[in-house]
Amino acid sequence: MLFAWLHRYPFLRLLGPLIAGIYCGDELIFRGQSDWVASCVFPLFLLSFGLLSFSFFQKRYSRRWLFGVFLFFFCFVLGVVRTEWQLQPADYTIPEKESVYRVVITERPQVKERSVFCRVSLMEQIGSVGRKTISGHKALLYLSRDSLSENLCSGDELLAYTKFSPPVNNGNPDEFDYARFLLRHQVSGIGFASAGDWKWVSKDSVYSFRRRALDYREQILSVYRRLGFRGDNFAVLSALTVGYKDDLSEDIRESYSISGASHVLALSGLHIGFLYALLWFFLQWLPGRWKATALLRTLLIVLFLWGFAFFTGLSASVVRSAVMFSLFALSGLVRRKNFSLNTLFAAAFFMLLCQPFWLFDVGFQLSVCAVAAILLIQPRIYGWFPEAHFRLGRYMRGLISVSIAAQVGTAPLVLLYFSRFSTHFLLTNLLIIPLVSFILYATVIMLLFTPLFSIQSMIAVGVKGLVEFLNSCVRWIEQLPWASLERVWLYRLDVLGGYLFLFLLWHYICFRKRKSLILGLSCLFLVCSYHLAMQVNDRPEQSFVFYNVRNCPVVHCLASDGHSWLAYADSLPDETRLYKVASKHWNRLHLEAPQSVTTYYAESSFVFRNHILSFSGQRICMINDNRWRNKSAVRPLFIDHLYLCKGYDGCLKELTGLFVVRDVILDASLSERRREAYEKECRQLGIHFISLSDKGSVRFLL
Repeated sequence: MLFAWLHRYPFLRLLGPLIAGIYCGDELIFRGQSDWVASCVFPLFLLSFGLLSFSFFQKRYSRRWLFGVFLFFFCFVLGVVRTEWQLQPADYTIPEKESVYRVVITERPQVKERSVFCRVSLMEQIGSVGRKTISGHKALLYLSRDSLSENLCSGDELLAYTKFSPPVNNGNPDEFDYARFLLRHQVSGIGFASAGDWKWVSKDSVYSFRRRALDYREQILSVYRRLGFRGDNFAVLSALTVGYKDDLSEDIRESYSISGASHVLALSGLHIGFLYALLWFFLQWLPGRWKATALLRTLLIVLFLWGFAFFTGLSASVVRSAVMFSLFALSGLVRRKNFSLNTLFAAAFFMLLCQPFWLFDVGFQLSVCAVAAILLIQPRIYGWFPEAHFRLGRYMRGLISVSIAAQVGTAPLVLLYFSRFSTHFLLTNLLIIPLVSFILYATVIMLLFTPLFSIQSMIAVGVKGLVEFLNSCVRWIEQLPWASLERVWLYRLDVLGGYLFLFLLWHYICFRKRKSLILGLSCLFLVCSYHLAMQVNDRPEQSFVFYNVRNCPVVHCLASDGHSWLAYADSLPDETRLYKVASKHWNRLHLEAPQSVTTYYAESSFVFRNHILSFSGQRICMINDNRWRNKSAVRPLFIDHLYLCKGYDGCLKELTGLFVVRDVILDASLSERRREAYEKECRQLGIHFISLSDKGSVRFLL
């Protein structure tokens, strides 16, 4: 079966080893073997290329298999090479002390609650010994929010006095690997500059194509604002048309996610398909029977497709779709106008060859799996429905079959990354996709009338109504009973086994091979056995956990029956931040919804009173204010763990007269200066301490 597929789809023979090489190169580099990879990768590349060339010129038929083996080896090494080369711009040793940097803002800054977030390119480091050119390295710079920082824009050149730190994770269990994510995007460091530590210098004279494209996108966004689009209407329209998603609120993202409509907010094959149909409609007057005019029409379509892809930032899903539709348009020149799996594999191969870290992009993975599922199983699902004799029936039949196929192809990955499955996806697609098509075409017409503001304003009223109706439909579906299955946990091997099972099941349905059915059922049995074994291994144990979450000090007490309590130090905690960090870990442990505790609370094994927590024989005192200052005790209280948080202004020695302390836990909310002072006191007093900022999350088994 495997050899038949390799013979039928030649690009699969190239894509498979390339993916394996990218994955292995990524693992080796992030496991600290970057020097070994850098020293060995070039000789291995030359060796693989030499062996491939040698096997290519072999004339003996009995040795034909050598070319396949060496081609596999060459593509594997090529994947490792591209991974190592892609990470070179992020390989920069950042000085440990603060320094002056000349930076250029590369994208439109994002205004946060207390800061302005800027993606910058480092140009120079200015020190006492002179200037050091460091051009080509990317960084993230946070500026204190004020009237000056809010008015910055892409292309502004700044001088910033700051300390850039390399990306690191917080060390919480099952958290998103943010450090690896930034390094894959070639970000070398993260810095912060307060209001007096930076100044605007000039506008960058180097005007790149990407900057020009982003400026044009900003002009379209300005048109939307001028026409009165605000709030969720502006955010959704911007995401649908130009891929700008920075203004999408958490509420609207959650609504689209629960209803199963998130795919329309990410520019992908759906939007490129609408654009292709629109271009074909406007260019169909060019006669196709003449080769010259057919070539001109095809080139214009391809040019517009890639112009749109570049205009929206060249995201993985848009590039994949642009490649697919470009190949589809070019195939029309040779009268072979059809998509195939080999076309998909070719598009994925060239995309990963250019940007190897797209392999780890969730959008890329979902996009490829959805298209592969549509190509493989949509025709079979389409045939299961009764034949329709009218146009609307055929449209509904096609839309339903495509929706089911795409959902089957992406369900394992959606469950892995989002722990959620939208049950009303068919209803969502039947309502949302026609609405999205109307919105896209109406928006194009609206933008074409930009010189005529009065007509454009009238069209904008209709577009606003369509967007509001779209959001209303999404929110209505979100409120339906059982709109989504939540807190589903899958392991990575579950996903691989699930896709193997789906493939074998499809192969049995298509070809009725008993071997495929037996292998599929065996695969399903192994996946279920593995999942059950991992569930038993991950069952909750009696313990308590300190999380490394800034500005949300909390102690999480877990009982072995799955019940748990969140004892907060603050009366108004930032629960949203904590749930973002820890909810994935709670899903893996299959915990019940934690009980939030901020005031007096007592249960059989859990008591929280006056910020002193007692759980399973352990006593924890949470210090986040000055209630214990200037107090004395005849007999000090024994405390297993003293949890020091932001808000306490005294020194540790004052507390030792009240408490006999075994361990001190320093929360991440403490400033660096105060944390270092407490660490010094602990050493002087001979008390063991743990700094969550340095060690990450800490778990104590009971």
